[in-house]
Amino acid sequence: MLSRVFMVLAWAAVLAAVSSPSAYSQGKQAIKLENAKLVYEEMVDFDDGGVPASLREEAKCVAVIPHLVKGGFLVGGRHGNGVMSCHDDEGVWSPPVFIEISGASLGLQIGGQSSDLVLFFMTEKAARSLMTSKFTLGGDASVAAGPTGKETVPNSDPDEEAEIYSYARARGLFAGVSLQGSHLAPDQKAIENYYGERIFPEKIVFEHWVPRYPPEARAFSESLP
Repeated sequence: MLSRVFMVLAWAAVLAAVSSPSAYSQGKQAIKLENAKLVYEEMVDFDDGGVPASLREEAKCVAVIPHLVKGGFLVGGRHGNGVMSCHDDEGVWSPPVFIEISGASLGLQIGGQSSDLVLFFMTEKAARSLMTSKFTLGGDASVAAGPTGKETVPNSDPDEEAEIYSYARARGLFAGVSLQGSHLAPDQKAIENYYGERIFPEKIVFEHWVPRYPPEARAFSESLP
């Protein structure tokens, strides 16, 4: 009888853990990471040219925001959530942090049911600004629609080179997209829910420290150039 009571209590504990808000949140973030990996791999090898290899190789950080929103504009006044990773001097990509983007309109009117966004950070300065506070694209960091084509390279003039290049895809349309005036910030709640404790986002992307490194997070980082 006593053993049966212990078994019931054990199963109750398991069910409570699985159905807890933290477990549910971790599951949502895991799906976000899997989708981000797929979006990145598809967009860099897009049939019409994709993202230039030179740009991918020179980027310090990459942010991916999959399945933004329904509507006539890319984001059209709502916000999207995604993930971001940066590499160190040896080319090792960090565990991802979760981010969010918002703005009255994120530029390209493409009328898709869902849209995907990829940002390439060309300077560590821009990434550090994002990790420490909410910042404005085009204000705190210069942003430009990214060039497309396997052999195309960004503007080589240092005075005109953007700190961030952006790309969008919806309904088979792939293009560089302007994000002037949009706001980007770490999603601290998602970071805490996924990794299980409160961590400063800059500690993750610049020191590569996390209390746990789940397989879907590792797979996303390893998919980057």
